[in-house]
Amino acid sequence: MGELSGRSVLITGASGGLGKDVTGAFLAADARVFAVARSWGAASADDRLHYLEADLSEPDAAARVVARVIETTSRIDVLAHLVGGYAGGTPVQEITVDDLDRMLDINLRAAFRMIRAVLPPMIAAQRGRILAIGARAGQDAPANLSAYNISKAALHALIRTVAAEARAHGVTANAVLPGTIDTAANRKAMPKADPSRWVKPADIGALLVWLAGDASSAVNGALIPM
Repeated sequence: MGELSGRSVLITGASGGLGKDVTGAFLAADARVFAVARSWGAASADDRLHYLEADLSEPDAAARVVARVIETTSRIDVLAHLVGGYAGGTPVQEITVDDLDRMLDINLRAAFRMIRAVLPPMIAAQRGRILAIGARAGQDAPANLSAYNISKAALHALIRTVAAEARAHGVTANAVLPGTIDTAANRKAMPKADPSRWVKPADIGALLVWLAGDASSAVNGALIPM
């Protein structure tokens, strides 16, 4: 039996460049995975892998996803929120409010809705792990990434707030802050870069699995750089 045997794990953004590796890591740890994406096409599920389709930009989508998981398994032990987006190349004086809202929608509001939806069942169970993918840029604030920096910094603040509020109920909240992730999309966008220096998705998956397990119970409110 794996370290997460019997645990129900909800993964958002599971079809993205990071999602396959994270899903695989949780399945290898013997978890029951509910993988969320906007569309899965012909993907086939089994007893331990369930595919859910939802557009998390819709205000009620998170609550519907959580309700379906609870209907199926009566519990959510882990939320691994991978949804995120990137935009850059523009200084502050040229950023529009729409540009900022777009990053906030993708990187903050979707996470806020998912976390708000999973907290009641986790608090009722008096246990849970909330995990999110932040960004080094949310701390370092490099130039010409203002909307992205702000949205990720806000996500970090959300995670730390949840960590402080939920710890009395056995729920922890942590974020992993990678630099550039070695995905097909990033390789295409930066063909001259050296991907050997980038963060490997499998390494992120391994860290998320550890954070989801019993060994990490004392880790709460951490923003972990990679």
